[in-house]
Amino acid sequence: MKKRCVVTGVAGFVGSHLAEQLIARGHEVIGIDAFIPYYPRELKEQNLATLKALPDFHFEEVDLRNGDLKPLVRGADAVFHLAAMAGLMRSWSEFQLYSSCNAEATQRLLDAVRDEAVSHLLYISTSSVYGKQATGPEESLLQPFSPYGITKLAGEQLCRAYEANYQVPITILRYFSVYGPRQRPDMAYNILIRSLLNGAPFVMYGDGEQTRSNTYCLDGVEATLLAFEKRDVALGQTFNVGGGEIVSLNKVCGMLEELLGQKLDIKREPARPGDQKHTSANIEKARTLLGYNPSTRLYDGLKAQIEWQRG
Repeated sequence: MKKRCVVTGVAGFVGSHLAEQLIARGHEVIGIDAFIPYYPRELKEQNLATLKALPDFHFEEVDLRNGDLKPLVRGADAVFHLAAMAGLMRSWSEFQLYSSCNAEATQRLLDAVRDEAVSHLLYISTSSVYGKQATGPEESLLQPFSPYGITKLAGEQLCRAYEANYQVPITILRYFSVYGPRQRPDMAYNILIRSLLNGAPFVMYGDGEQTRSNTYCLDGVEATLLAFEKRDVALGQTFNVGGGEIVSLNKVCGMLEELLGQKLDIKREPARPGDQKHTSANIEKARTLLGYNPSTRLYDGLKAQIEWQRG
């Protein structure tokens, strides 16, 4: 059955992939983005190029912090809330921006979803809510290690407050280290690939033994779609969304050197405040309740990202 879906942050890395997959499955998408200049608008417009040619896609340039949101969510079957200020380092110096985009905007969207009686809000969160180590199940202690993580956890808690007080139907998905085509230019694998393609130095913060539970973008989208399609199971739940392989940054550097046939020029710097040391997505809950089974090998996902960055 065709459903009406709202995707916030639709011009972003994951939001654009999610919107494309929703339409491919026969749904209508109302995409919202404010083009906040975290990275060049041109890149976000490129993410939207395929979508804008599709008859079931409608785009609205609206800032969730001050726009009129009720007409945008009216009649929606689901709202996928991906819009956020991402990135750890900038959150230390621009906390007000992160607070307004990640907490205040979420609160305004929740008001609109409540008032328009939308039947499902899926909030996209992050492994950063766990803190320096993100290796346990969803019930693990939440101790964010950066202002970014704090604001994303605030968004989660706002969702739970609206769920408890106003019966807003909520599902939370915590993404772990998403990579692949359209990855933001500030993210590590994008920077690594650019360094190798351009013969430029790569600044490595820390010893390179930090590990990540890498999630290929379309695997993360699949988990999100499963939560949407299995609404009755997903309501009220929080899910970790990760990939199947956990590797160190040093190992990723070696894989990219092999794929590109180039040697990386590494400049080492001390670890940065707020950087997680180890993430390992425990996805048993998503496997059991949603049938989530990430299928993309890291090697194949990195190859796809390289092809995209080469253009």
